[in-house]
Amino acid sequence: MTTRPLAAIVLAAGQGTRMKSDLHKVLHPIAGRPMLGHLLASVGELAPARTMVVVGARREQVEAFATPLGAEIVEQREQLGTGHAVAQAEAALGGFAGDVLILYGDVPLVRADTMRAMVERLHGDDAPAAVVLGFRPADPGAYGRVIADASGRIAKMVEYKDASSDERAVDLCNSGLMAVRGEDLFALLARVGNANAAGEYYLPDIVMLAEEDGRHSAVIETGVAEVTGVNSRGELAALEGQWQTARRAQAMVDGATLIAPDTVWFSHDTKIGRDVTIEPNVVFGPGVTVADGATIHAFSHLEGATVGARADVGPYARLRPGAVLGETARVGNFVEVKNATLGVGAKANHLSYIGDAEVGAKANIGAGTITCNYDGFFKYRTSIGAGAFIGSNSALVAPVSIGAGAIVGAGSTVTQDVEGDALALVRAPQTAKPGWAARFRQMMAARKAAK
Repeated sequence: MTTRPLAAIVLAAGQGTRMKSDLHKVLHPIAGRPMLGHLLASVGELAPARTMVVVGARREQVEAFATPLGAEIVEQREQLGTGHAVAQAEAALGGFAGDVLILYGDVPLVRADTMRAMVERLHGDDAPAAVVLGFRPADPGAYGRVIADASGRIAKMVEYKDASSDERAVDLCNSGLMAVRGEDLFALLARVGNANAAGEYYLPDIVMLAEEDGRHSAVIETGVAEVTGVNSRGELAALEGQWQTARRAQAMVDGATLIAPDTVWFSHDTKIGRDVTIEPNVVFGPGVTVADGATIHAFSHLEGATVGARADVGPYARLRPGAVLGETARVGNFVEVKNATLGVGAKANHLSYIGDAEVGAKANIGAGTITCNYDGFFKYRTSIGAGAFIGSNSALVAPVSIGAGAIVGAGSTVTQDVEGDALALVRAPQTAKPGWAARFRQMMAARKAAK
């Protein structure tokens, strides 16, 4: 990789009308992360000196997302083409003496390695004026074409609207992504005109302008999936599907078992260990780590959770942010865990809510137990000691502590601390009235007959 400083210009000024959304197009998520977030993360791997995002419509949305990630915002007040959009960054870059990558916010899955390859090609022995990222789709459709020789030297680039029938027959297409030296970029852009079918200032025109100066440009190729853009909800869903397919395959390569791979949905940052088994219809939201040997049973939903080695989750379990399960812990069917830690070997097998709590090692939480953690204004914590046993249908009203080894009788509503190894019974004594039920039915039947 060259030691020259690098700047990235990300174009995100389009209206995105085909999305039919109040949310800016580049902020629609793939794998739980906005498209622009995917791209900026890949750019970040190259440690750029500057990252510029060119915005237009709904500027405030993009700015609110990108600025905390270290990006600088440049506005394109009128959408007059890709060349015009890049030119808006000139003043902000202020004579930047380095390499410039030009990227698109709605083409989110370009890998950092591909970006590096573009910059490295820019500094090849033949010193091309610009490097274009090309691809060969099954249906080239209306993509701009790249006419190049076997070495990748570009003879011509042409937009589909302006291409001849012979040029349209070429299947090497322009992704729009480019690498150009900062010293060349804006001087070339200043010469770009708009005498074309759309009346726009096309960024690819700089390739032919450099050619007029006696300087050639080069194309390198990548796969279609990496440069697939998103302009509609259908395209968003299709790209999500491609991403998920690749991620599932990688999970299995890494040693996880997916019983029905097509039904498992990962997030961009999901971490899965070896010998993990994932049953059908499991959804991983952002921020999940699953350690070696764990099992996630069918129809479970995990987000912001850490699952320990050989732990067992589900079916129909929900782990919310802050859920931490220790080794061999068990969270069973219709159990919800939020901002709570279950120690090694702890169990909550059925129909329980464990929120804002610490559950000690090998504690057992009976069916229907809830930690009452919210009074309508504040959240409070529950502590359950190691080896404690909480009987079914208990309500633990926080803040409350159940000591190690304590037993809480079924049906209890616990409002005070329970010391270790104690038995807590919080329920009315059972009474029985022999014959009462039969007399009650007889009396009610008589009343009904009298009507």
